[in-house]
Amino acid sequence: MKMSVVIRSKDEADRLRLTLTSLACQTEPVEVVVVNDGSSDHTAGVIAEAASELDLVAVQHETAQGRSAAANAGAKAASGDVLIFLDGDTLAEPEFVARHAALHREAPNLVVRGETHHLRCTRPFLDPEAGIPRKGEEERVGRMSGRELARSTVTREQIRTDFASIDKRGQPGIYPGFGPRKLFELEMQALRENEDCDVLWTAASGANQSLSREAFLGSGGFHPDISINEHRELALRLVQQGMKMKATRARSYHMTHRSGWRDPLDDLDWEEVFYAAHPEPVVALMPLFWQSISDDSPLPQEARIMSLPELSRAAAPFAGMQGRDEVRAAYLASRTATETVAGDAV
Repeated sequence: MKMSVVIRSKDEADRLRLTLTSLACQTEPVEVVVVNDGSSDHTAGVIAEAASELDLVAVQHETAQGRSAAANAGAKAASGDVLIFLDGDTLAEPEFVARHAALHREAPNLVVRGETHHLRCTRPFLDPEAGIPRKGEEERVGRMSGRELARSTVTREQIRTDFASIDKRGQPGIYPGFGPRKLFELEMQALRENEDCDVLWTAASGANQSLSREAFLGSGGFHPDISINEHRELALRLVQQGMKMKATRARSYHMTHRSGWRDPLDDLDWEEVFYAAHPEPVVALMPLFWQSISDDSPLPQEARIMSLPELSRAAAPFAGMQGRDEVRAAYLASRTATETVAGDAV
């Protein structure tokens, strides 16, 4: 079974260099497909340098086409039986490919989600290896002692000879903060303990996720009009076609950056397209699950959804109801009414 890692990358050359180094250190051979999605920095040079260490396929987009289109182009260019999607600012542990491959050898009809961690210490750097600060971070980095700088940077030498030291710095969740960590814990718990839960597709990840290339291409790949939560929309389609979600202990480490991240609770462009494609109650209620576990949840205690099995149960009474806002309103009204009745009974 041949494995291919598909990377979409834009203007993150120095992080991409470290990502490619981690893939050159895998215990199992792997093809690496890098889609340079209209970068204006030295990404092309980094890819060219890595060709001597990797079985590498380069795809060049002169202008950025977006996350979904870039990933779809990488999948088409890959030749592996199994695709593993990874971002260009994310390190892979040495057993990363081998752990994904092991599950696909056992059962080919899987969408496999790995353990997504992050390295918070890399946030102020343009180049996490050289310790070069991002614009606006010069003063902060300049105040760092030599010891602090050494603790914060990530070098190719560390990746090659002492990955355990990087792992010790990793924290669960793709991004820092209580909400992302809690979401990671709940998603991985459901994948491992609730294999028959019908909403496991919501635990899909944009990076550190694998599936057969045939299934990916046969499904049409990522939705071209969604550039956030495209991985969940794809997973929903695949589960509807009979595939199963499963967890692996393969770890990836996102090198966080000061520019932040696109929060699906704030960046709402995906919602209309997602719900139009899948007008189901669980899709309407999925953001309420995320709100429930956020640092400052706006939801009343009685309406919070605190696990994926709870999300499934919350959606069930509204099967057949149409309208995203209508489903949410009906759910919130039902929870408030339940609490009121219970309070009156007391």
